[in-house]
Amino acid sequence: MTAEIIFENFPNLSEDQKQNFIKLEELYKDWNQKINVVSRKDIDELYLRHVLHSLGIAKFIAFKDGSTVLDVGTGGGFPGIPLAIFFPEVHFTLVDSIGKKIKVVNEVVEGLGITNVTTINARVEEIPGQFDFIVSRAVAAMPTFVHWIKGKIKKESAHSIRNGILYLKGGDLKDELKDYRTAEIFELTDYFKEDFFETKKMVYLPLKYKG
Repeated sequence: MTAEIIFENFPNLSEDQKQNFIKLEELYKDWNQKINVVSRKDIDELYLRHVLHSLGIAKFIAFKDGSTVLDVGTGGGFPGIPLAIFFPEVHFTLVDSIGKKIKVVNEVVEGLGITNVTTINARVEEIPGQFDFIVSRAVAAMPTFVHWIKGKIKKESAHSIRNGILYLKGGDLKDELKDYRTAEIFELTDYFKEDFFETKKMVYLPLKYKG
């Protein structure tokens, strides 16, 4: 599977964006042989299972230029790196507690030559600052995740929706979302036709603040 699957789903990409998406495969295949951050099975379907999946968030929201996004538990750089290519004027901070994963992310970012990504090797609770949105791919159940990122979302919203969490996850989410009445679930099959997305969802959880 090639980057064409990205171009088919996002036909308005610039030439620079297309070239960066094409480069991803070689960069990940090279680094994955040295430090295994993507499963052997998934590396052959990188564009479907990782890149396009990450861009499900871009189908839901167009981040405004100058906004800030935190990717928690980024692993090999998902969803942060595909989103950083897609939104070159948005700043992404990619955090993971495992050093070897951040090493791969750094090498991919350097290989692409993109400048809108900062990486941090730490637990998210330890990092400073606040962000417009926090993104992630199924690193924990929502109550645990909300606890981790407490105080990390800006109160003032610059987008048409309130600042909050954009969470890519699959399966039955009723139980873990039962305490979050404002959570909205979006089926990725509404955006993508590929069978892979049949059980895949994106959760939008706007965070409320007191005072």
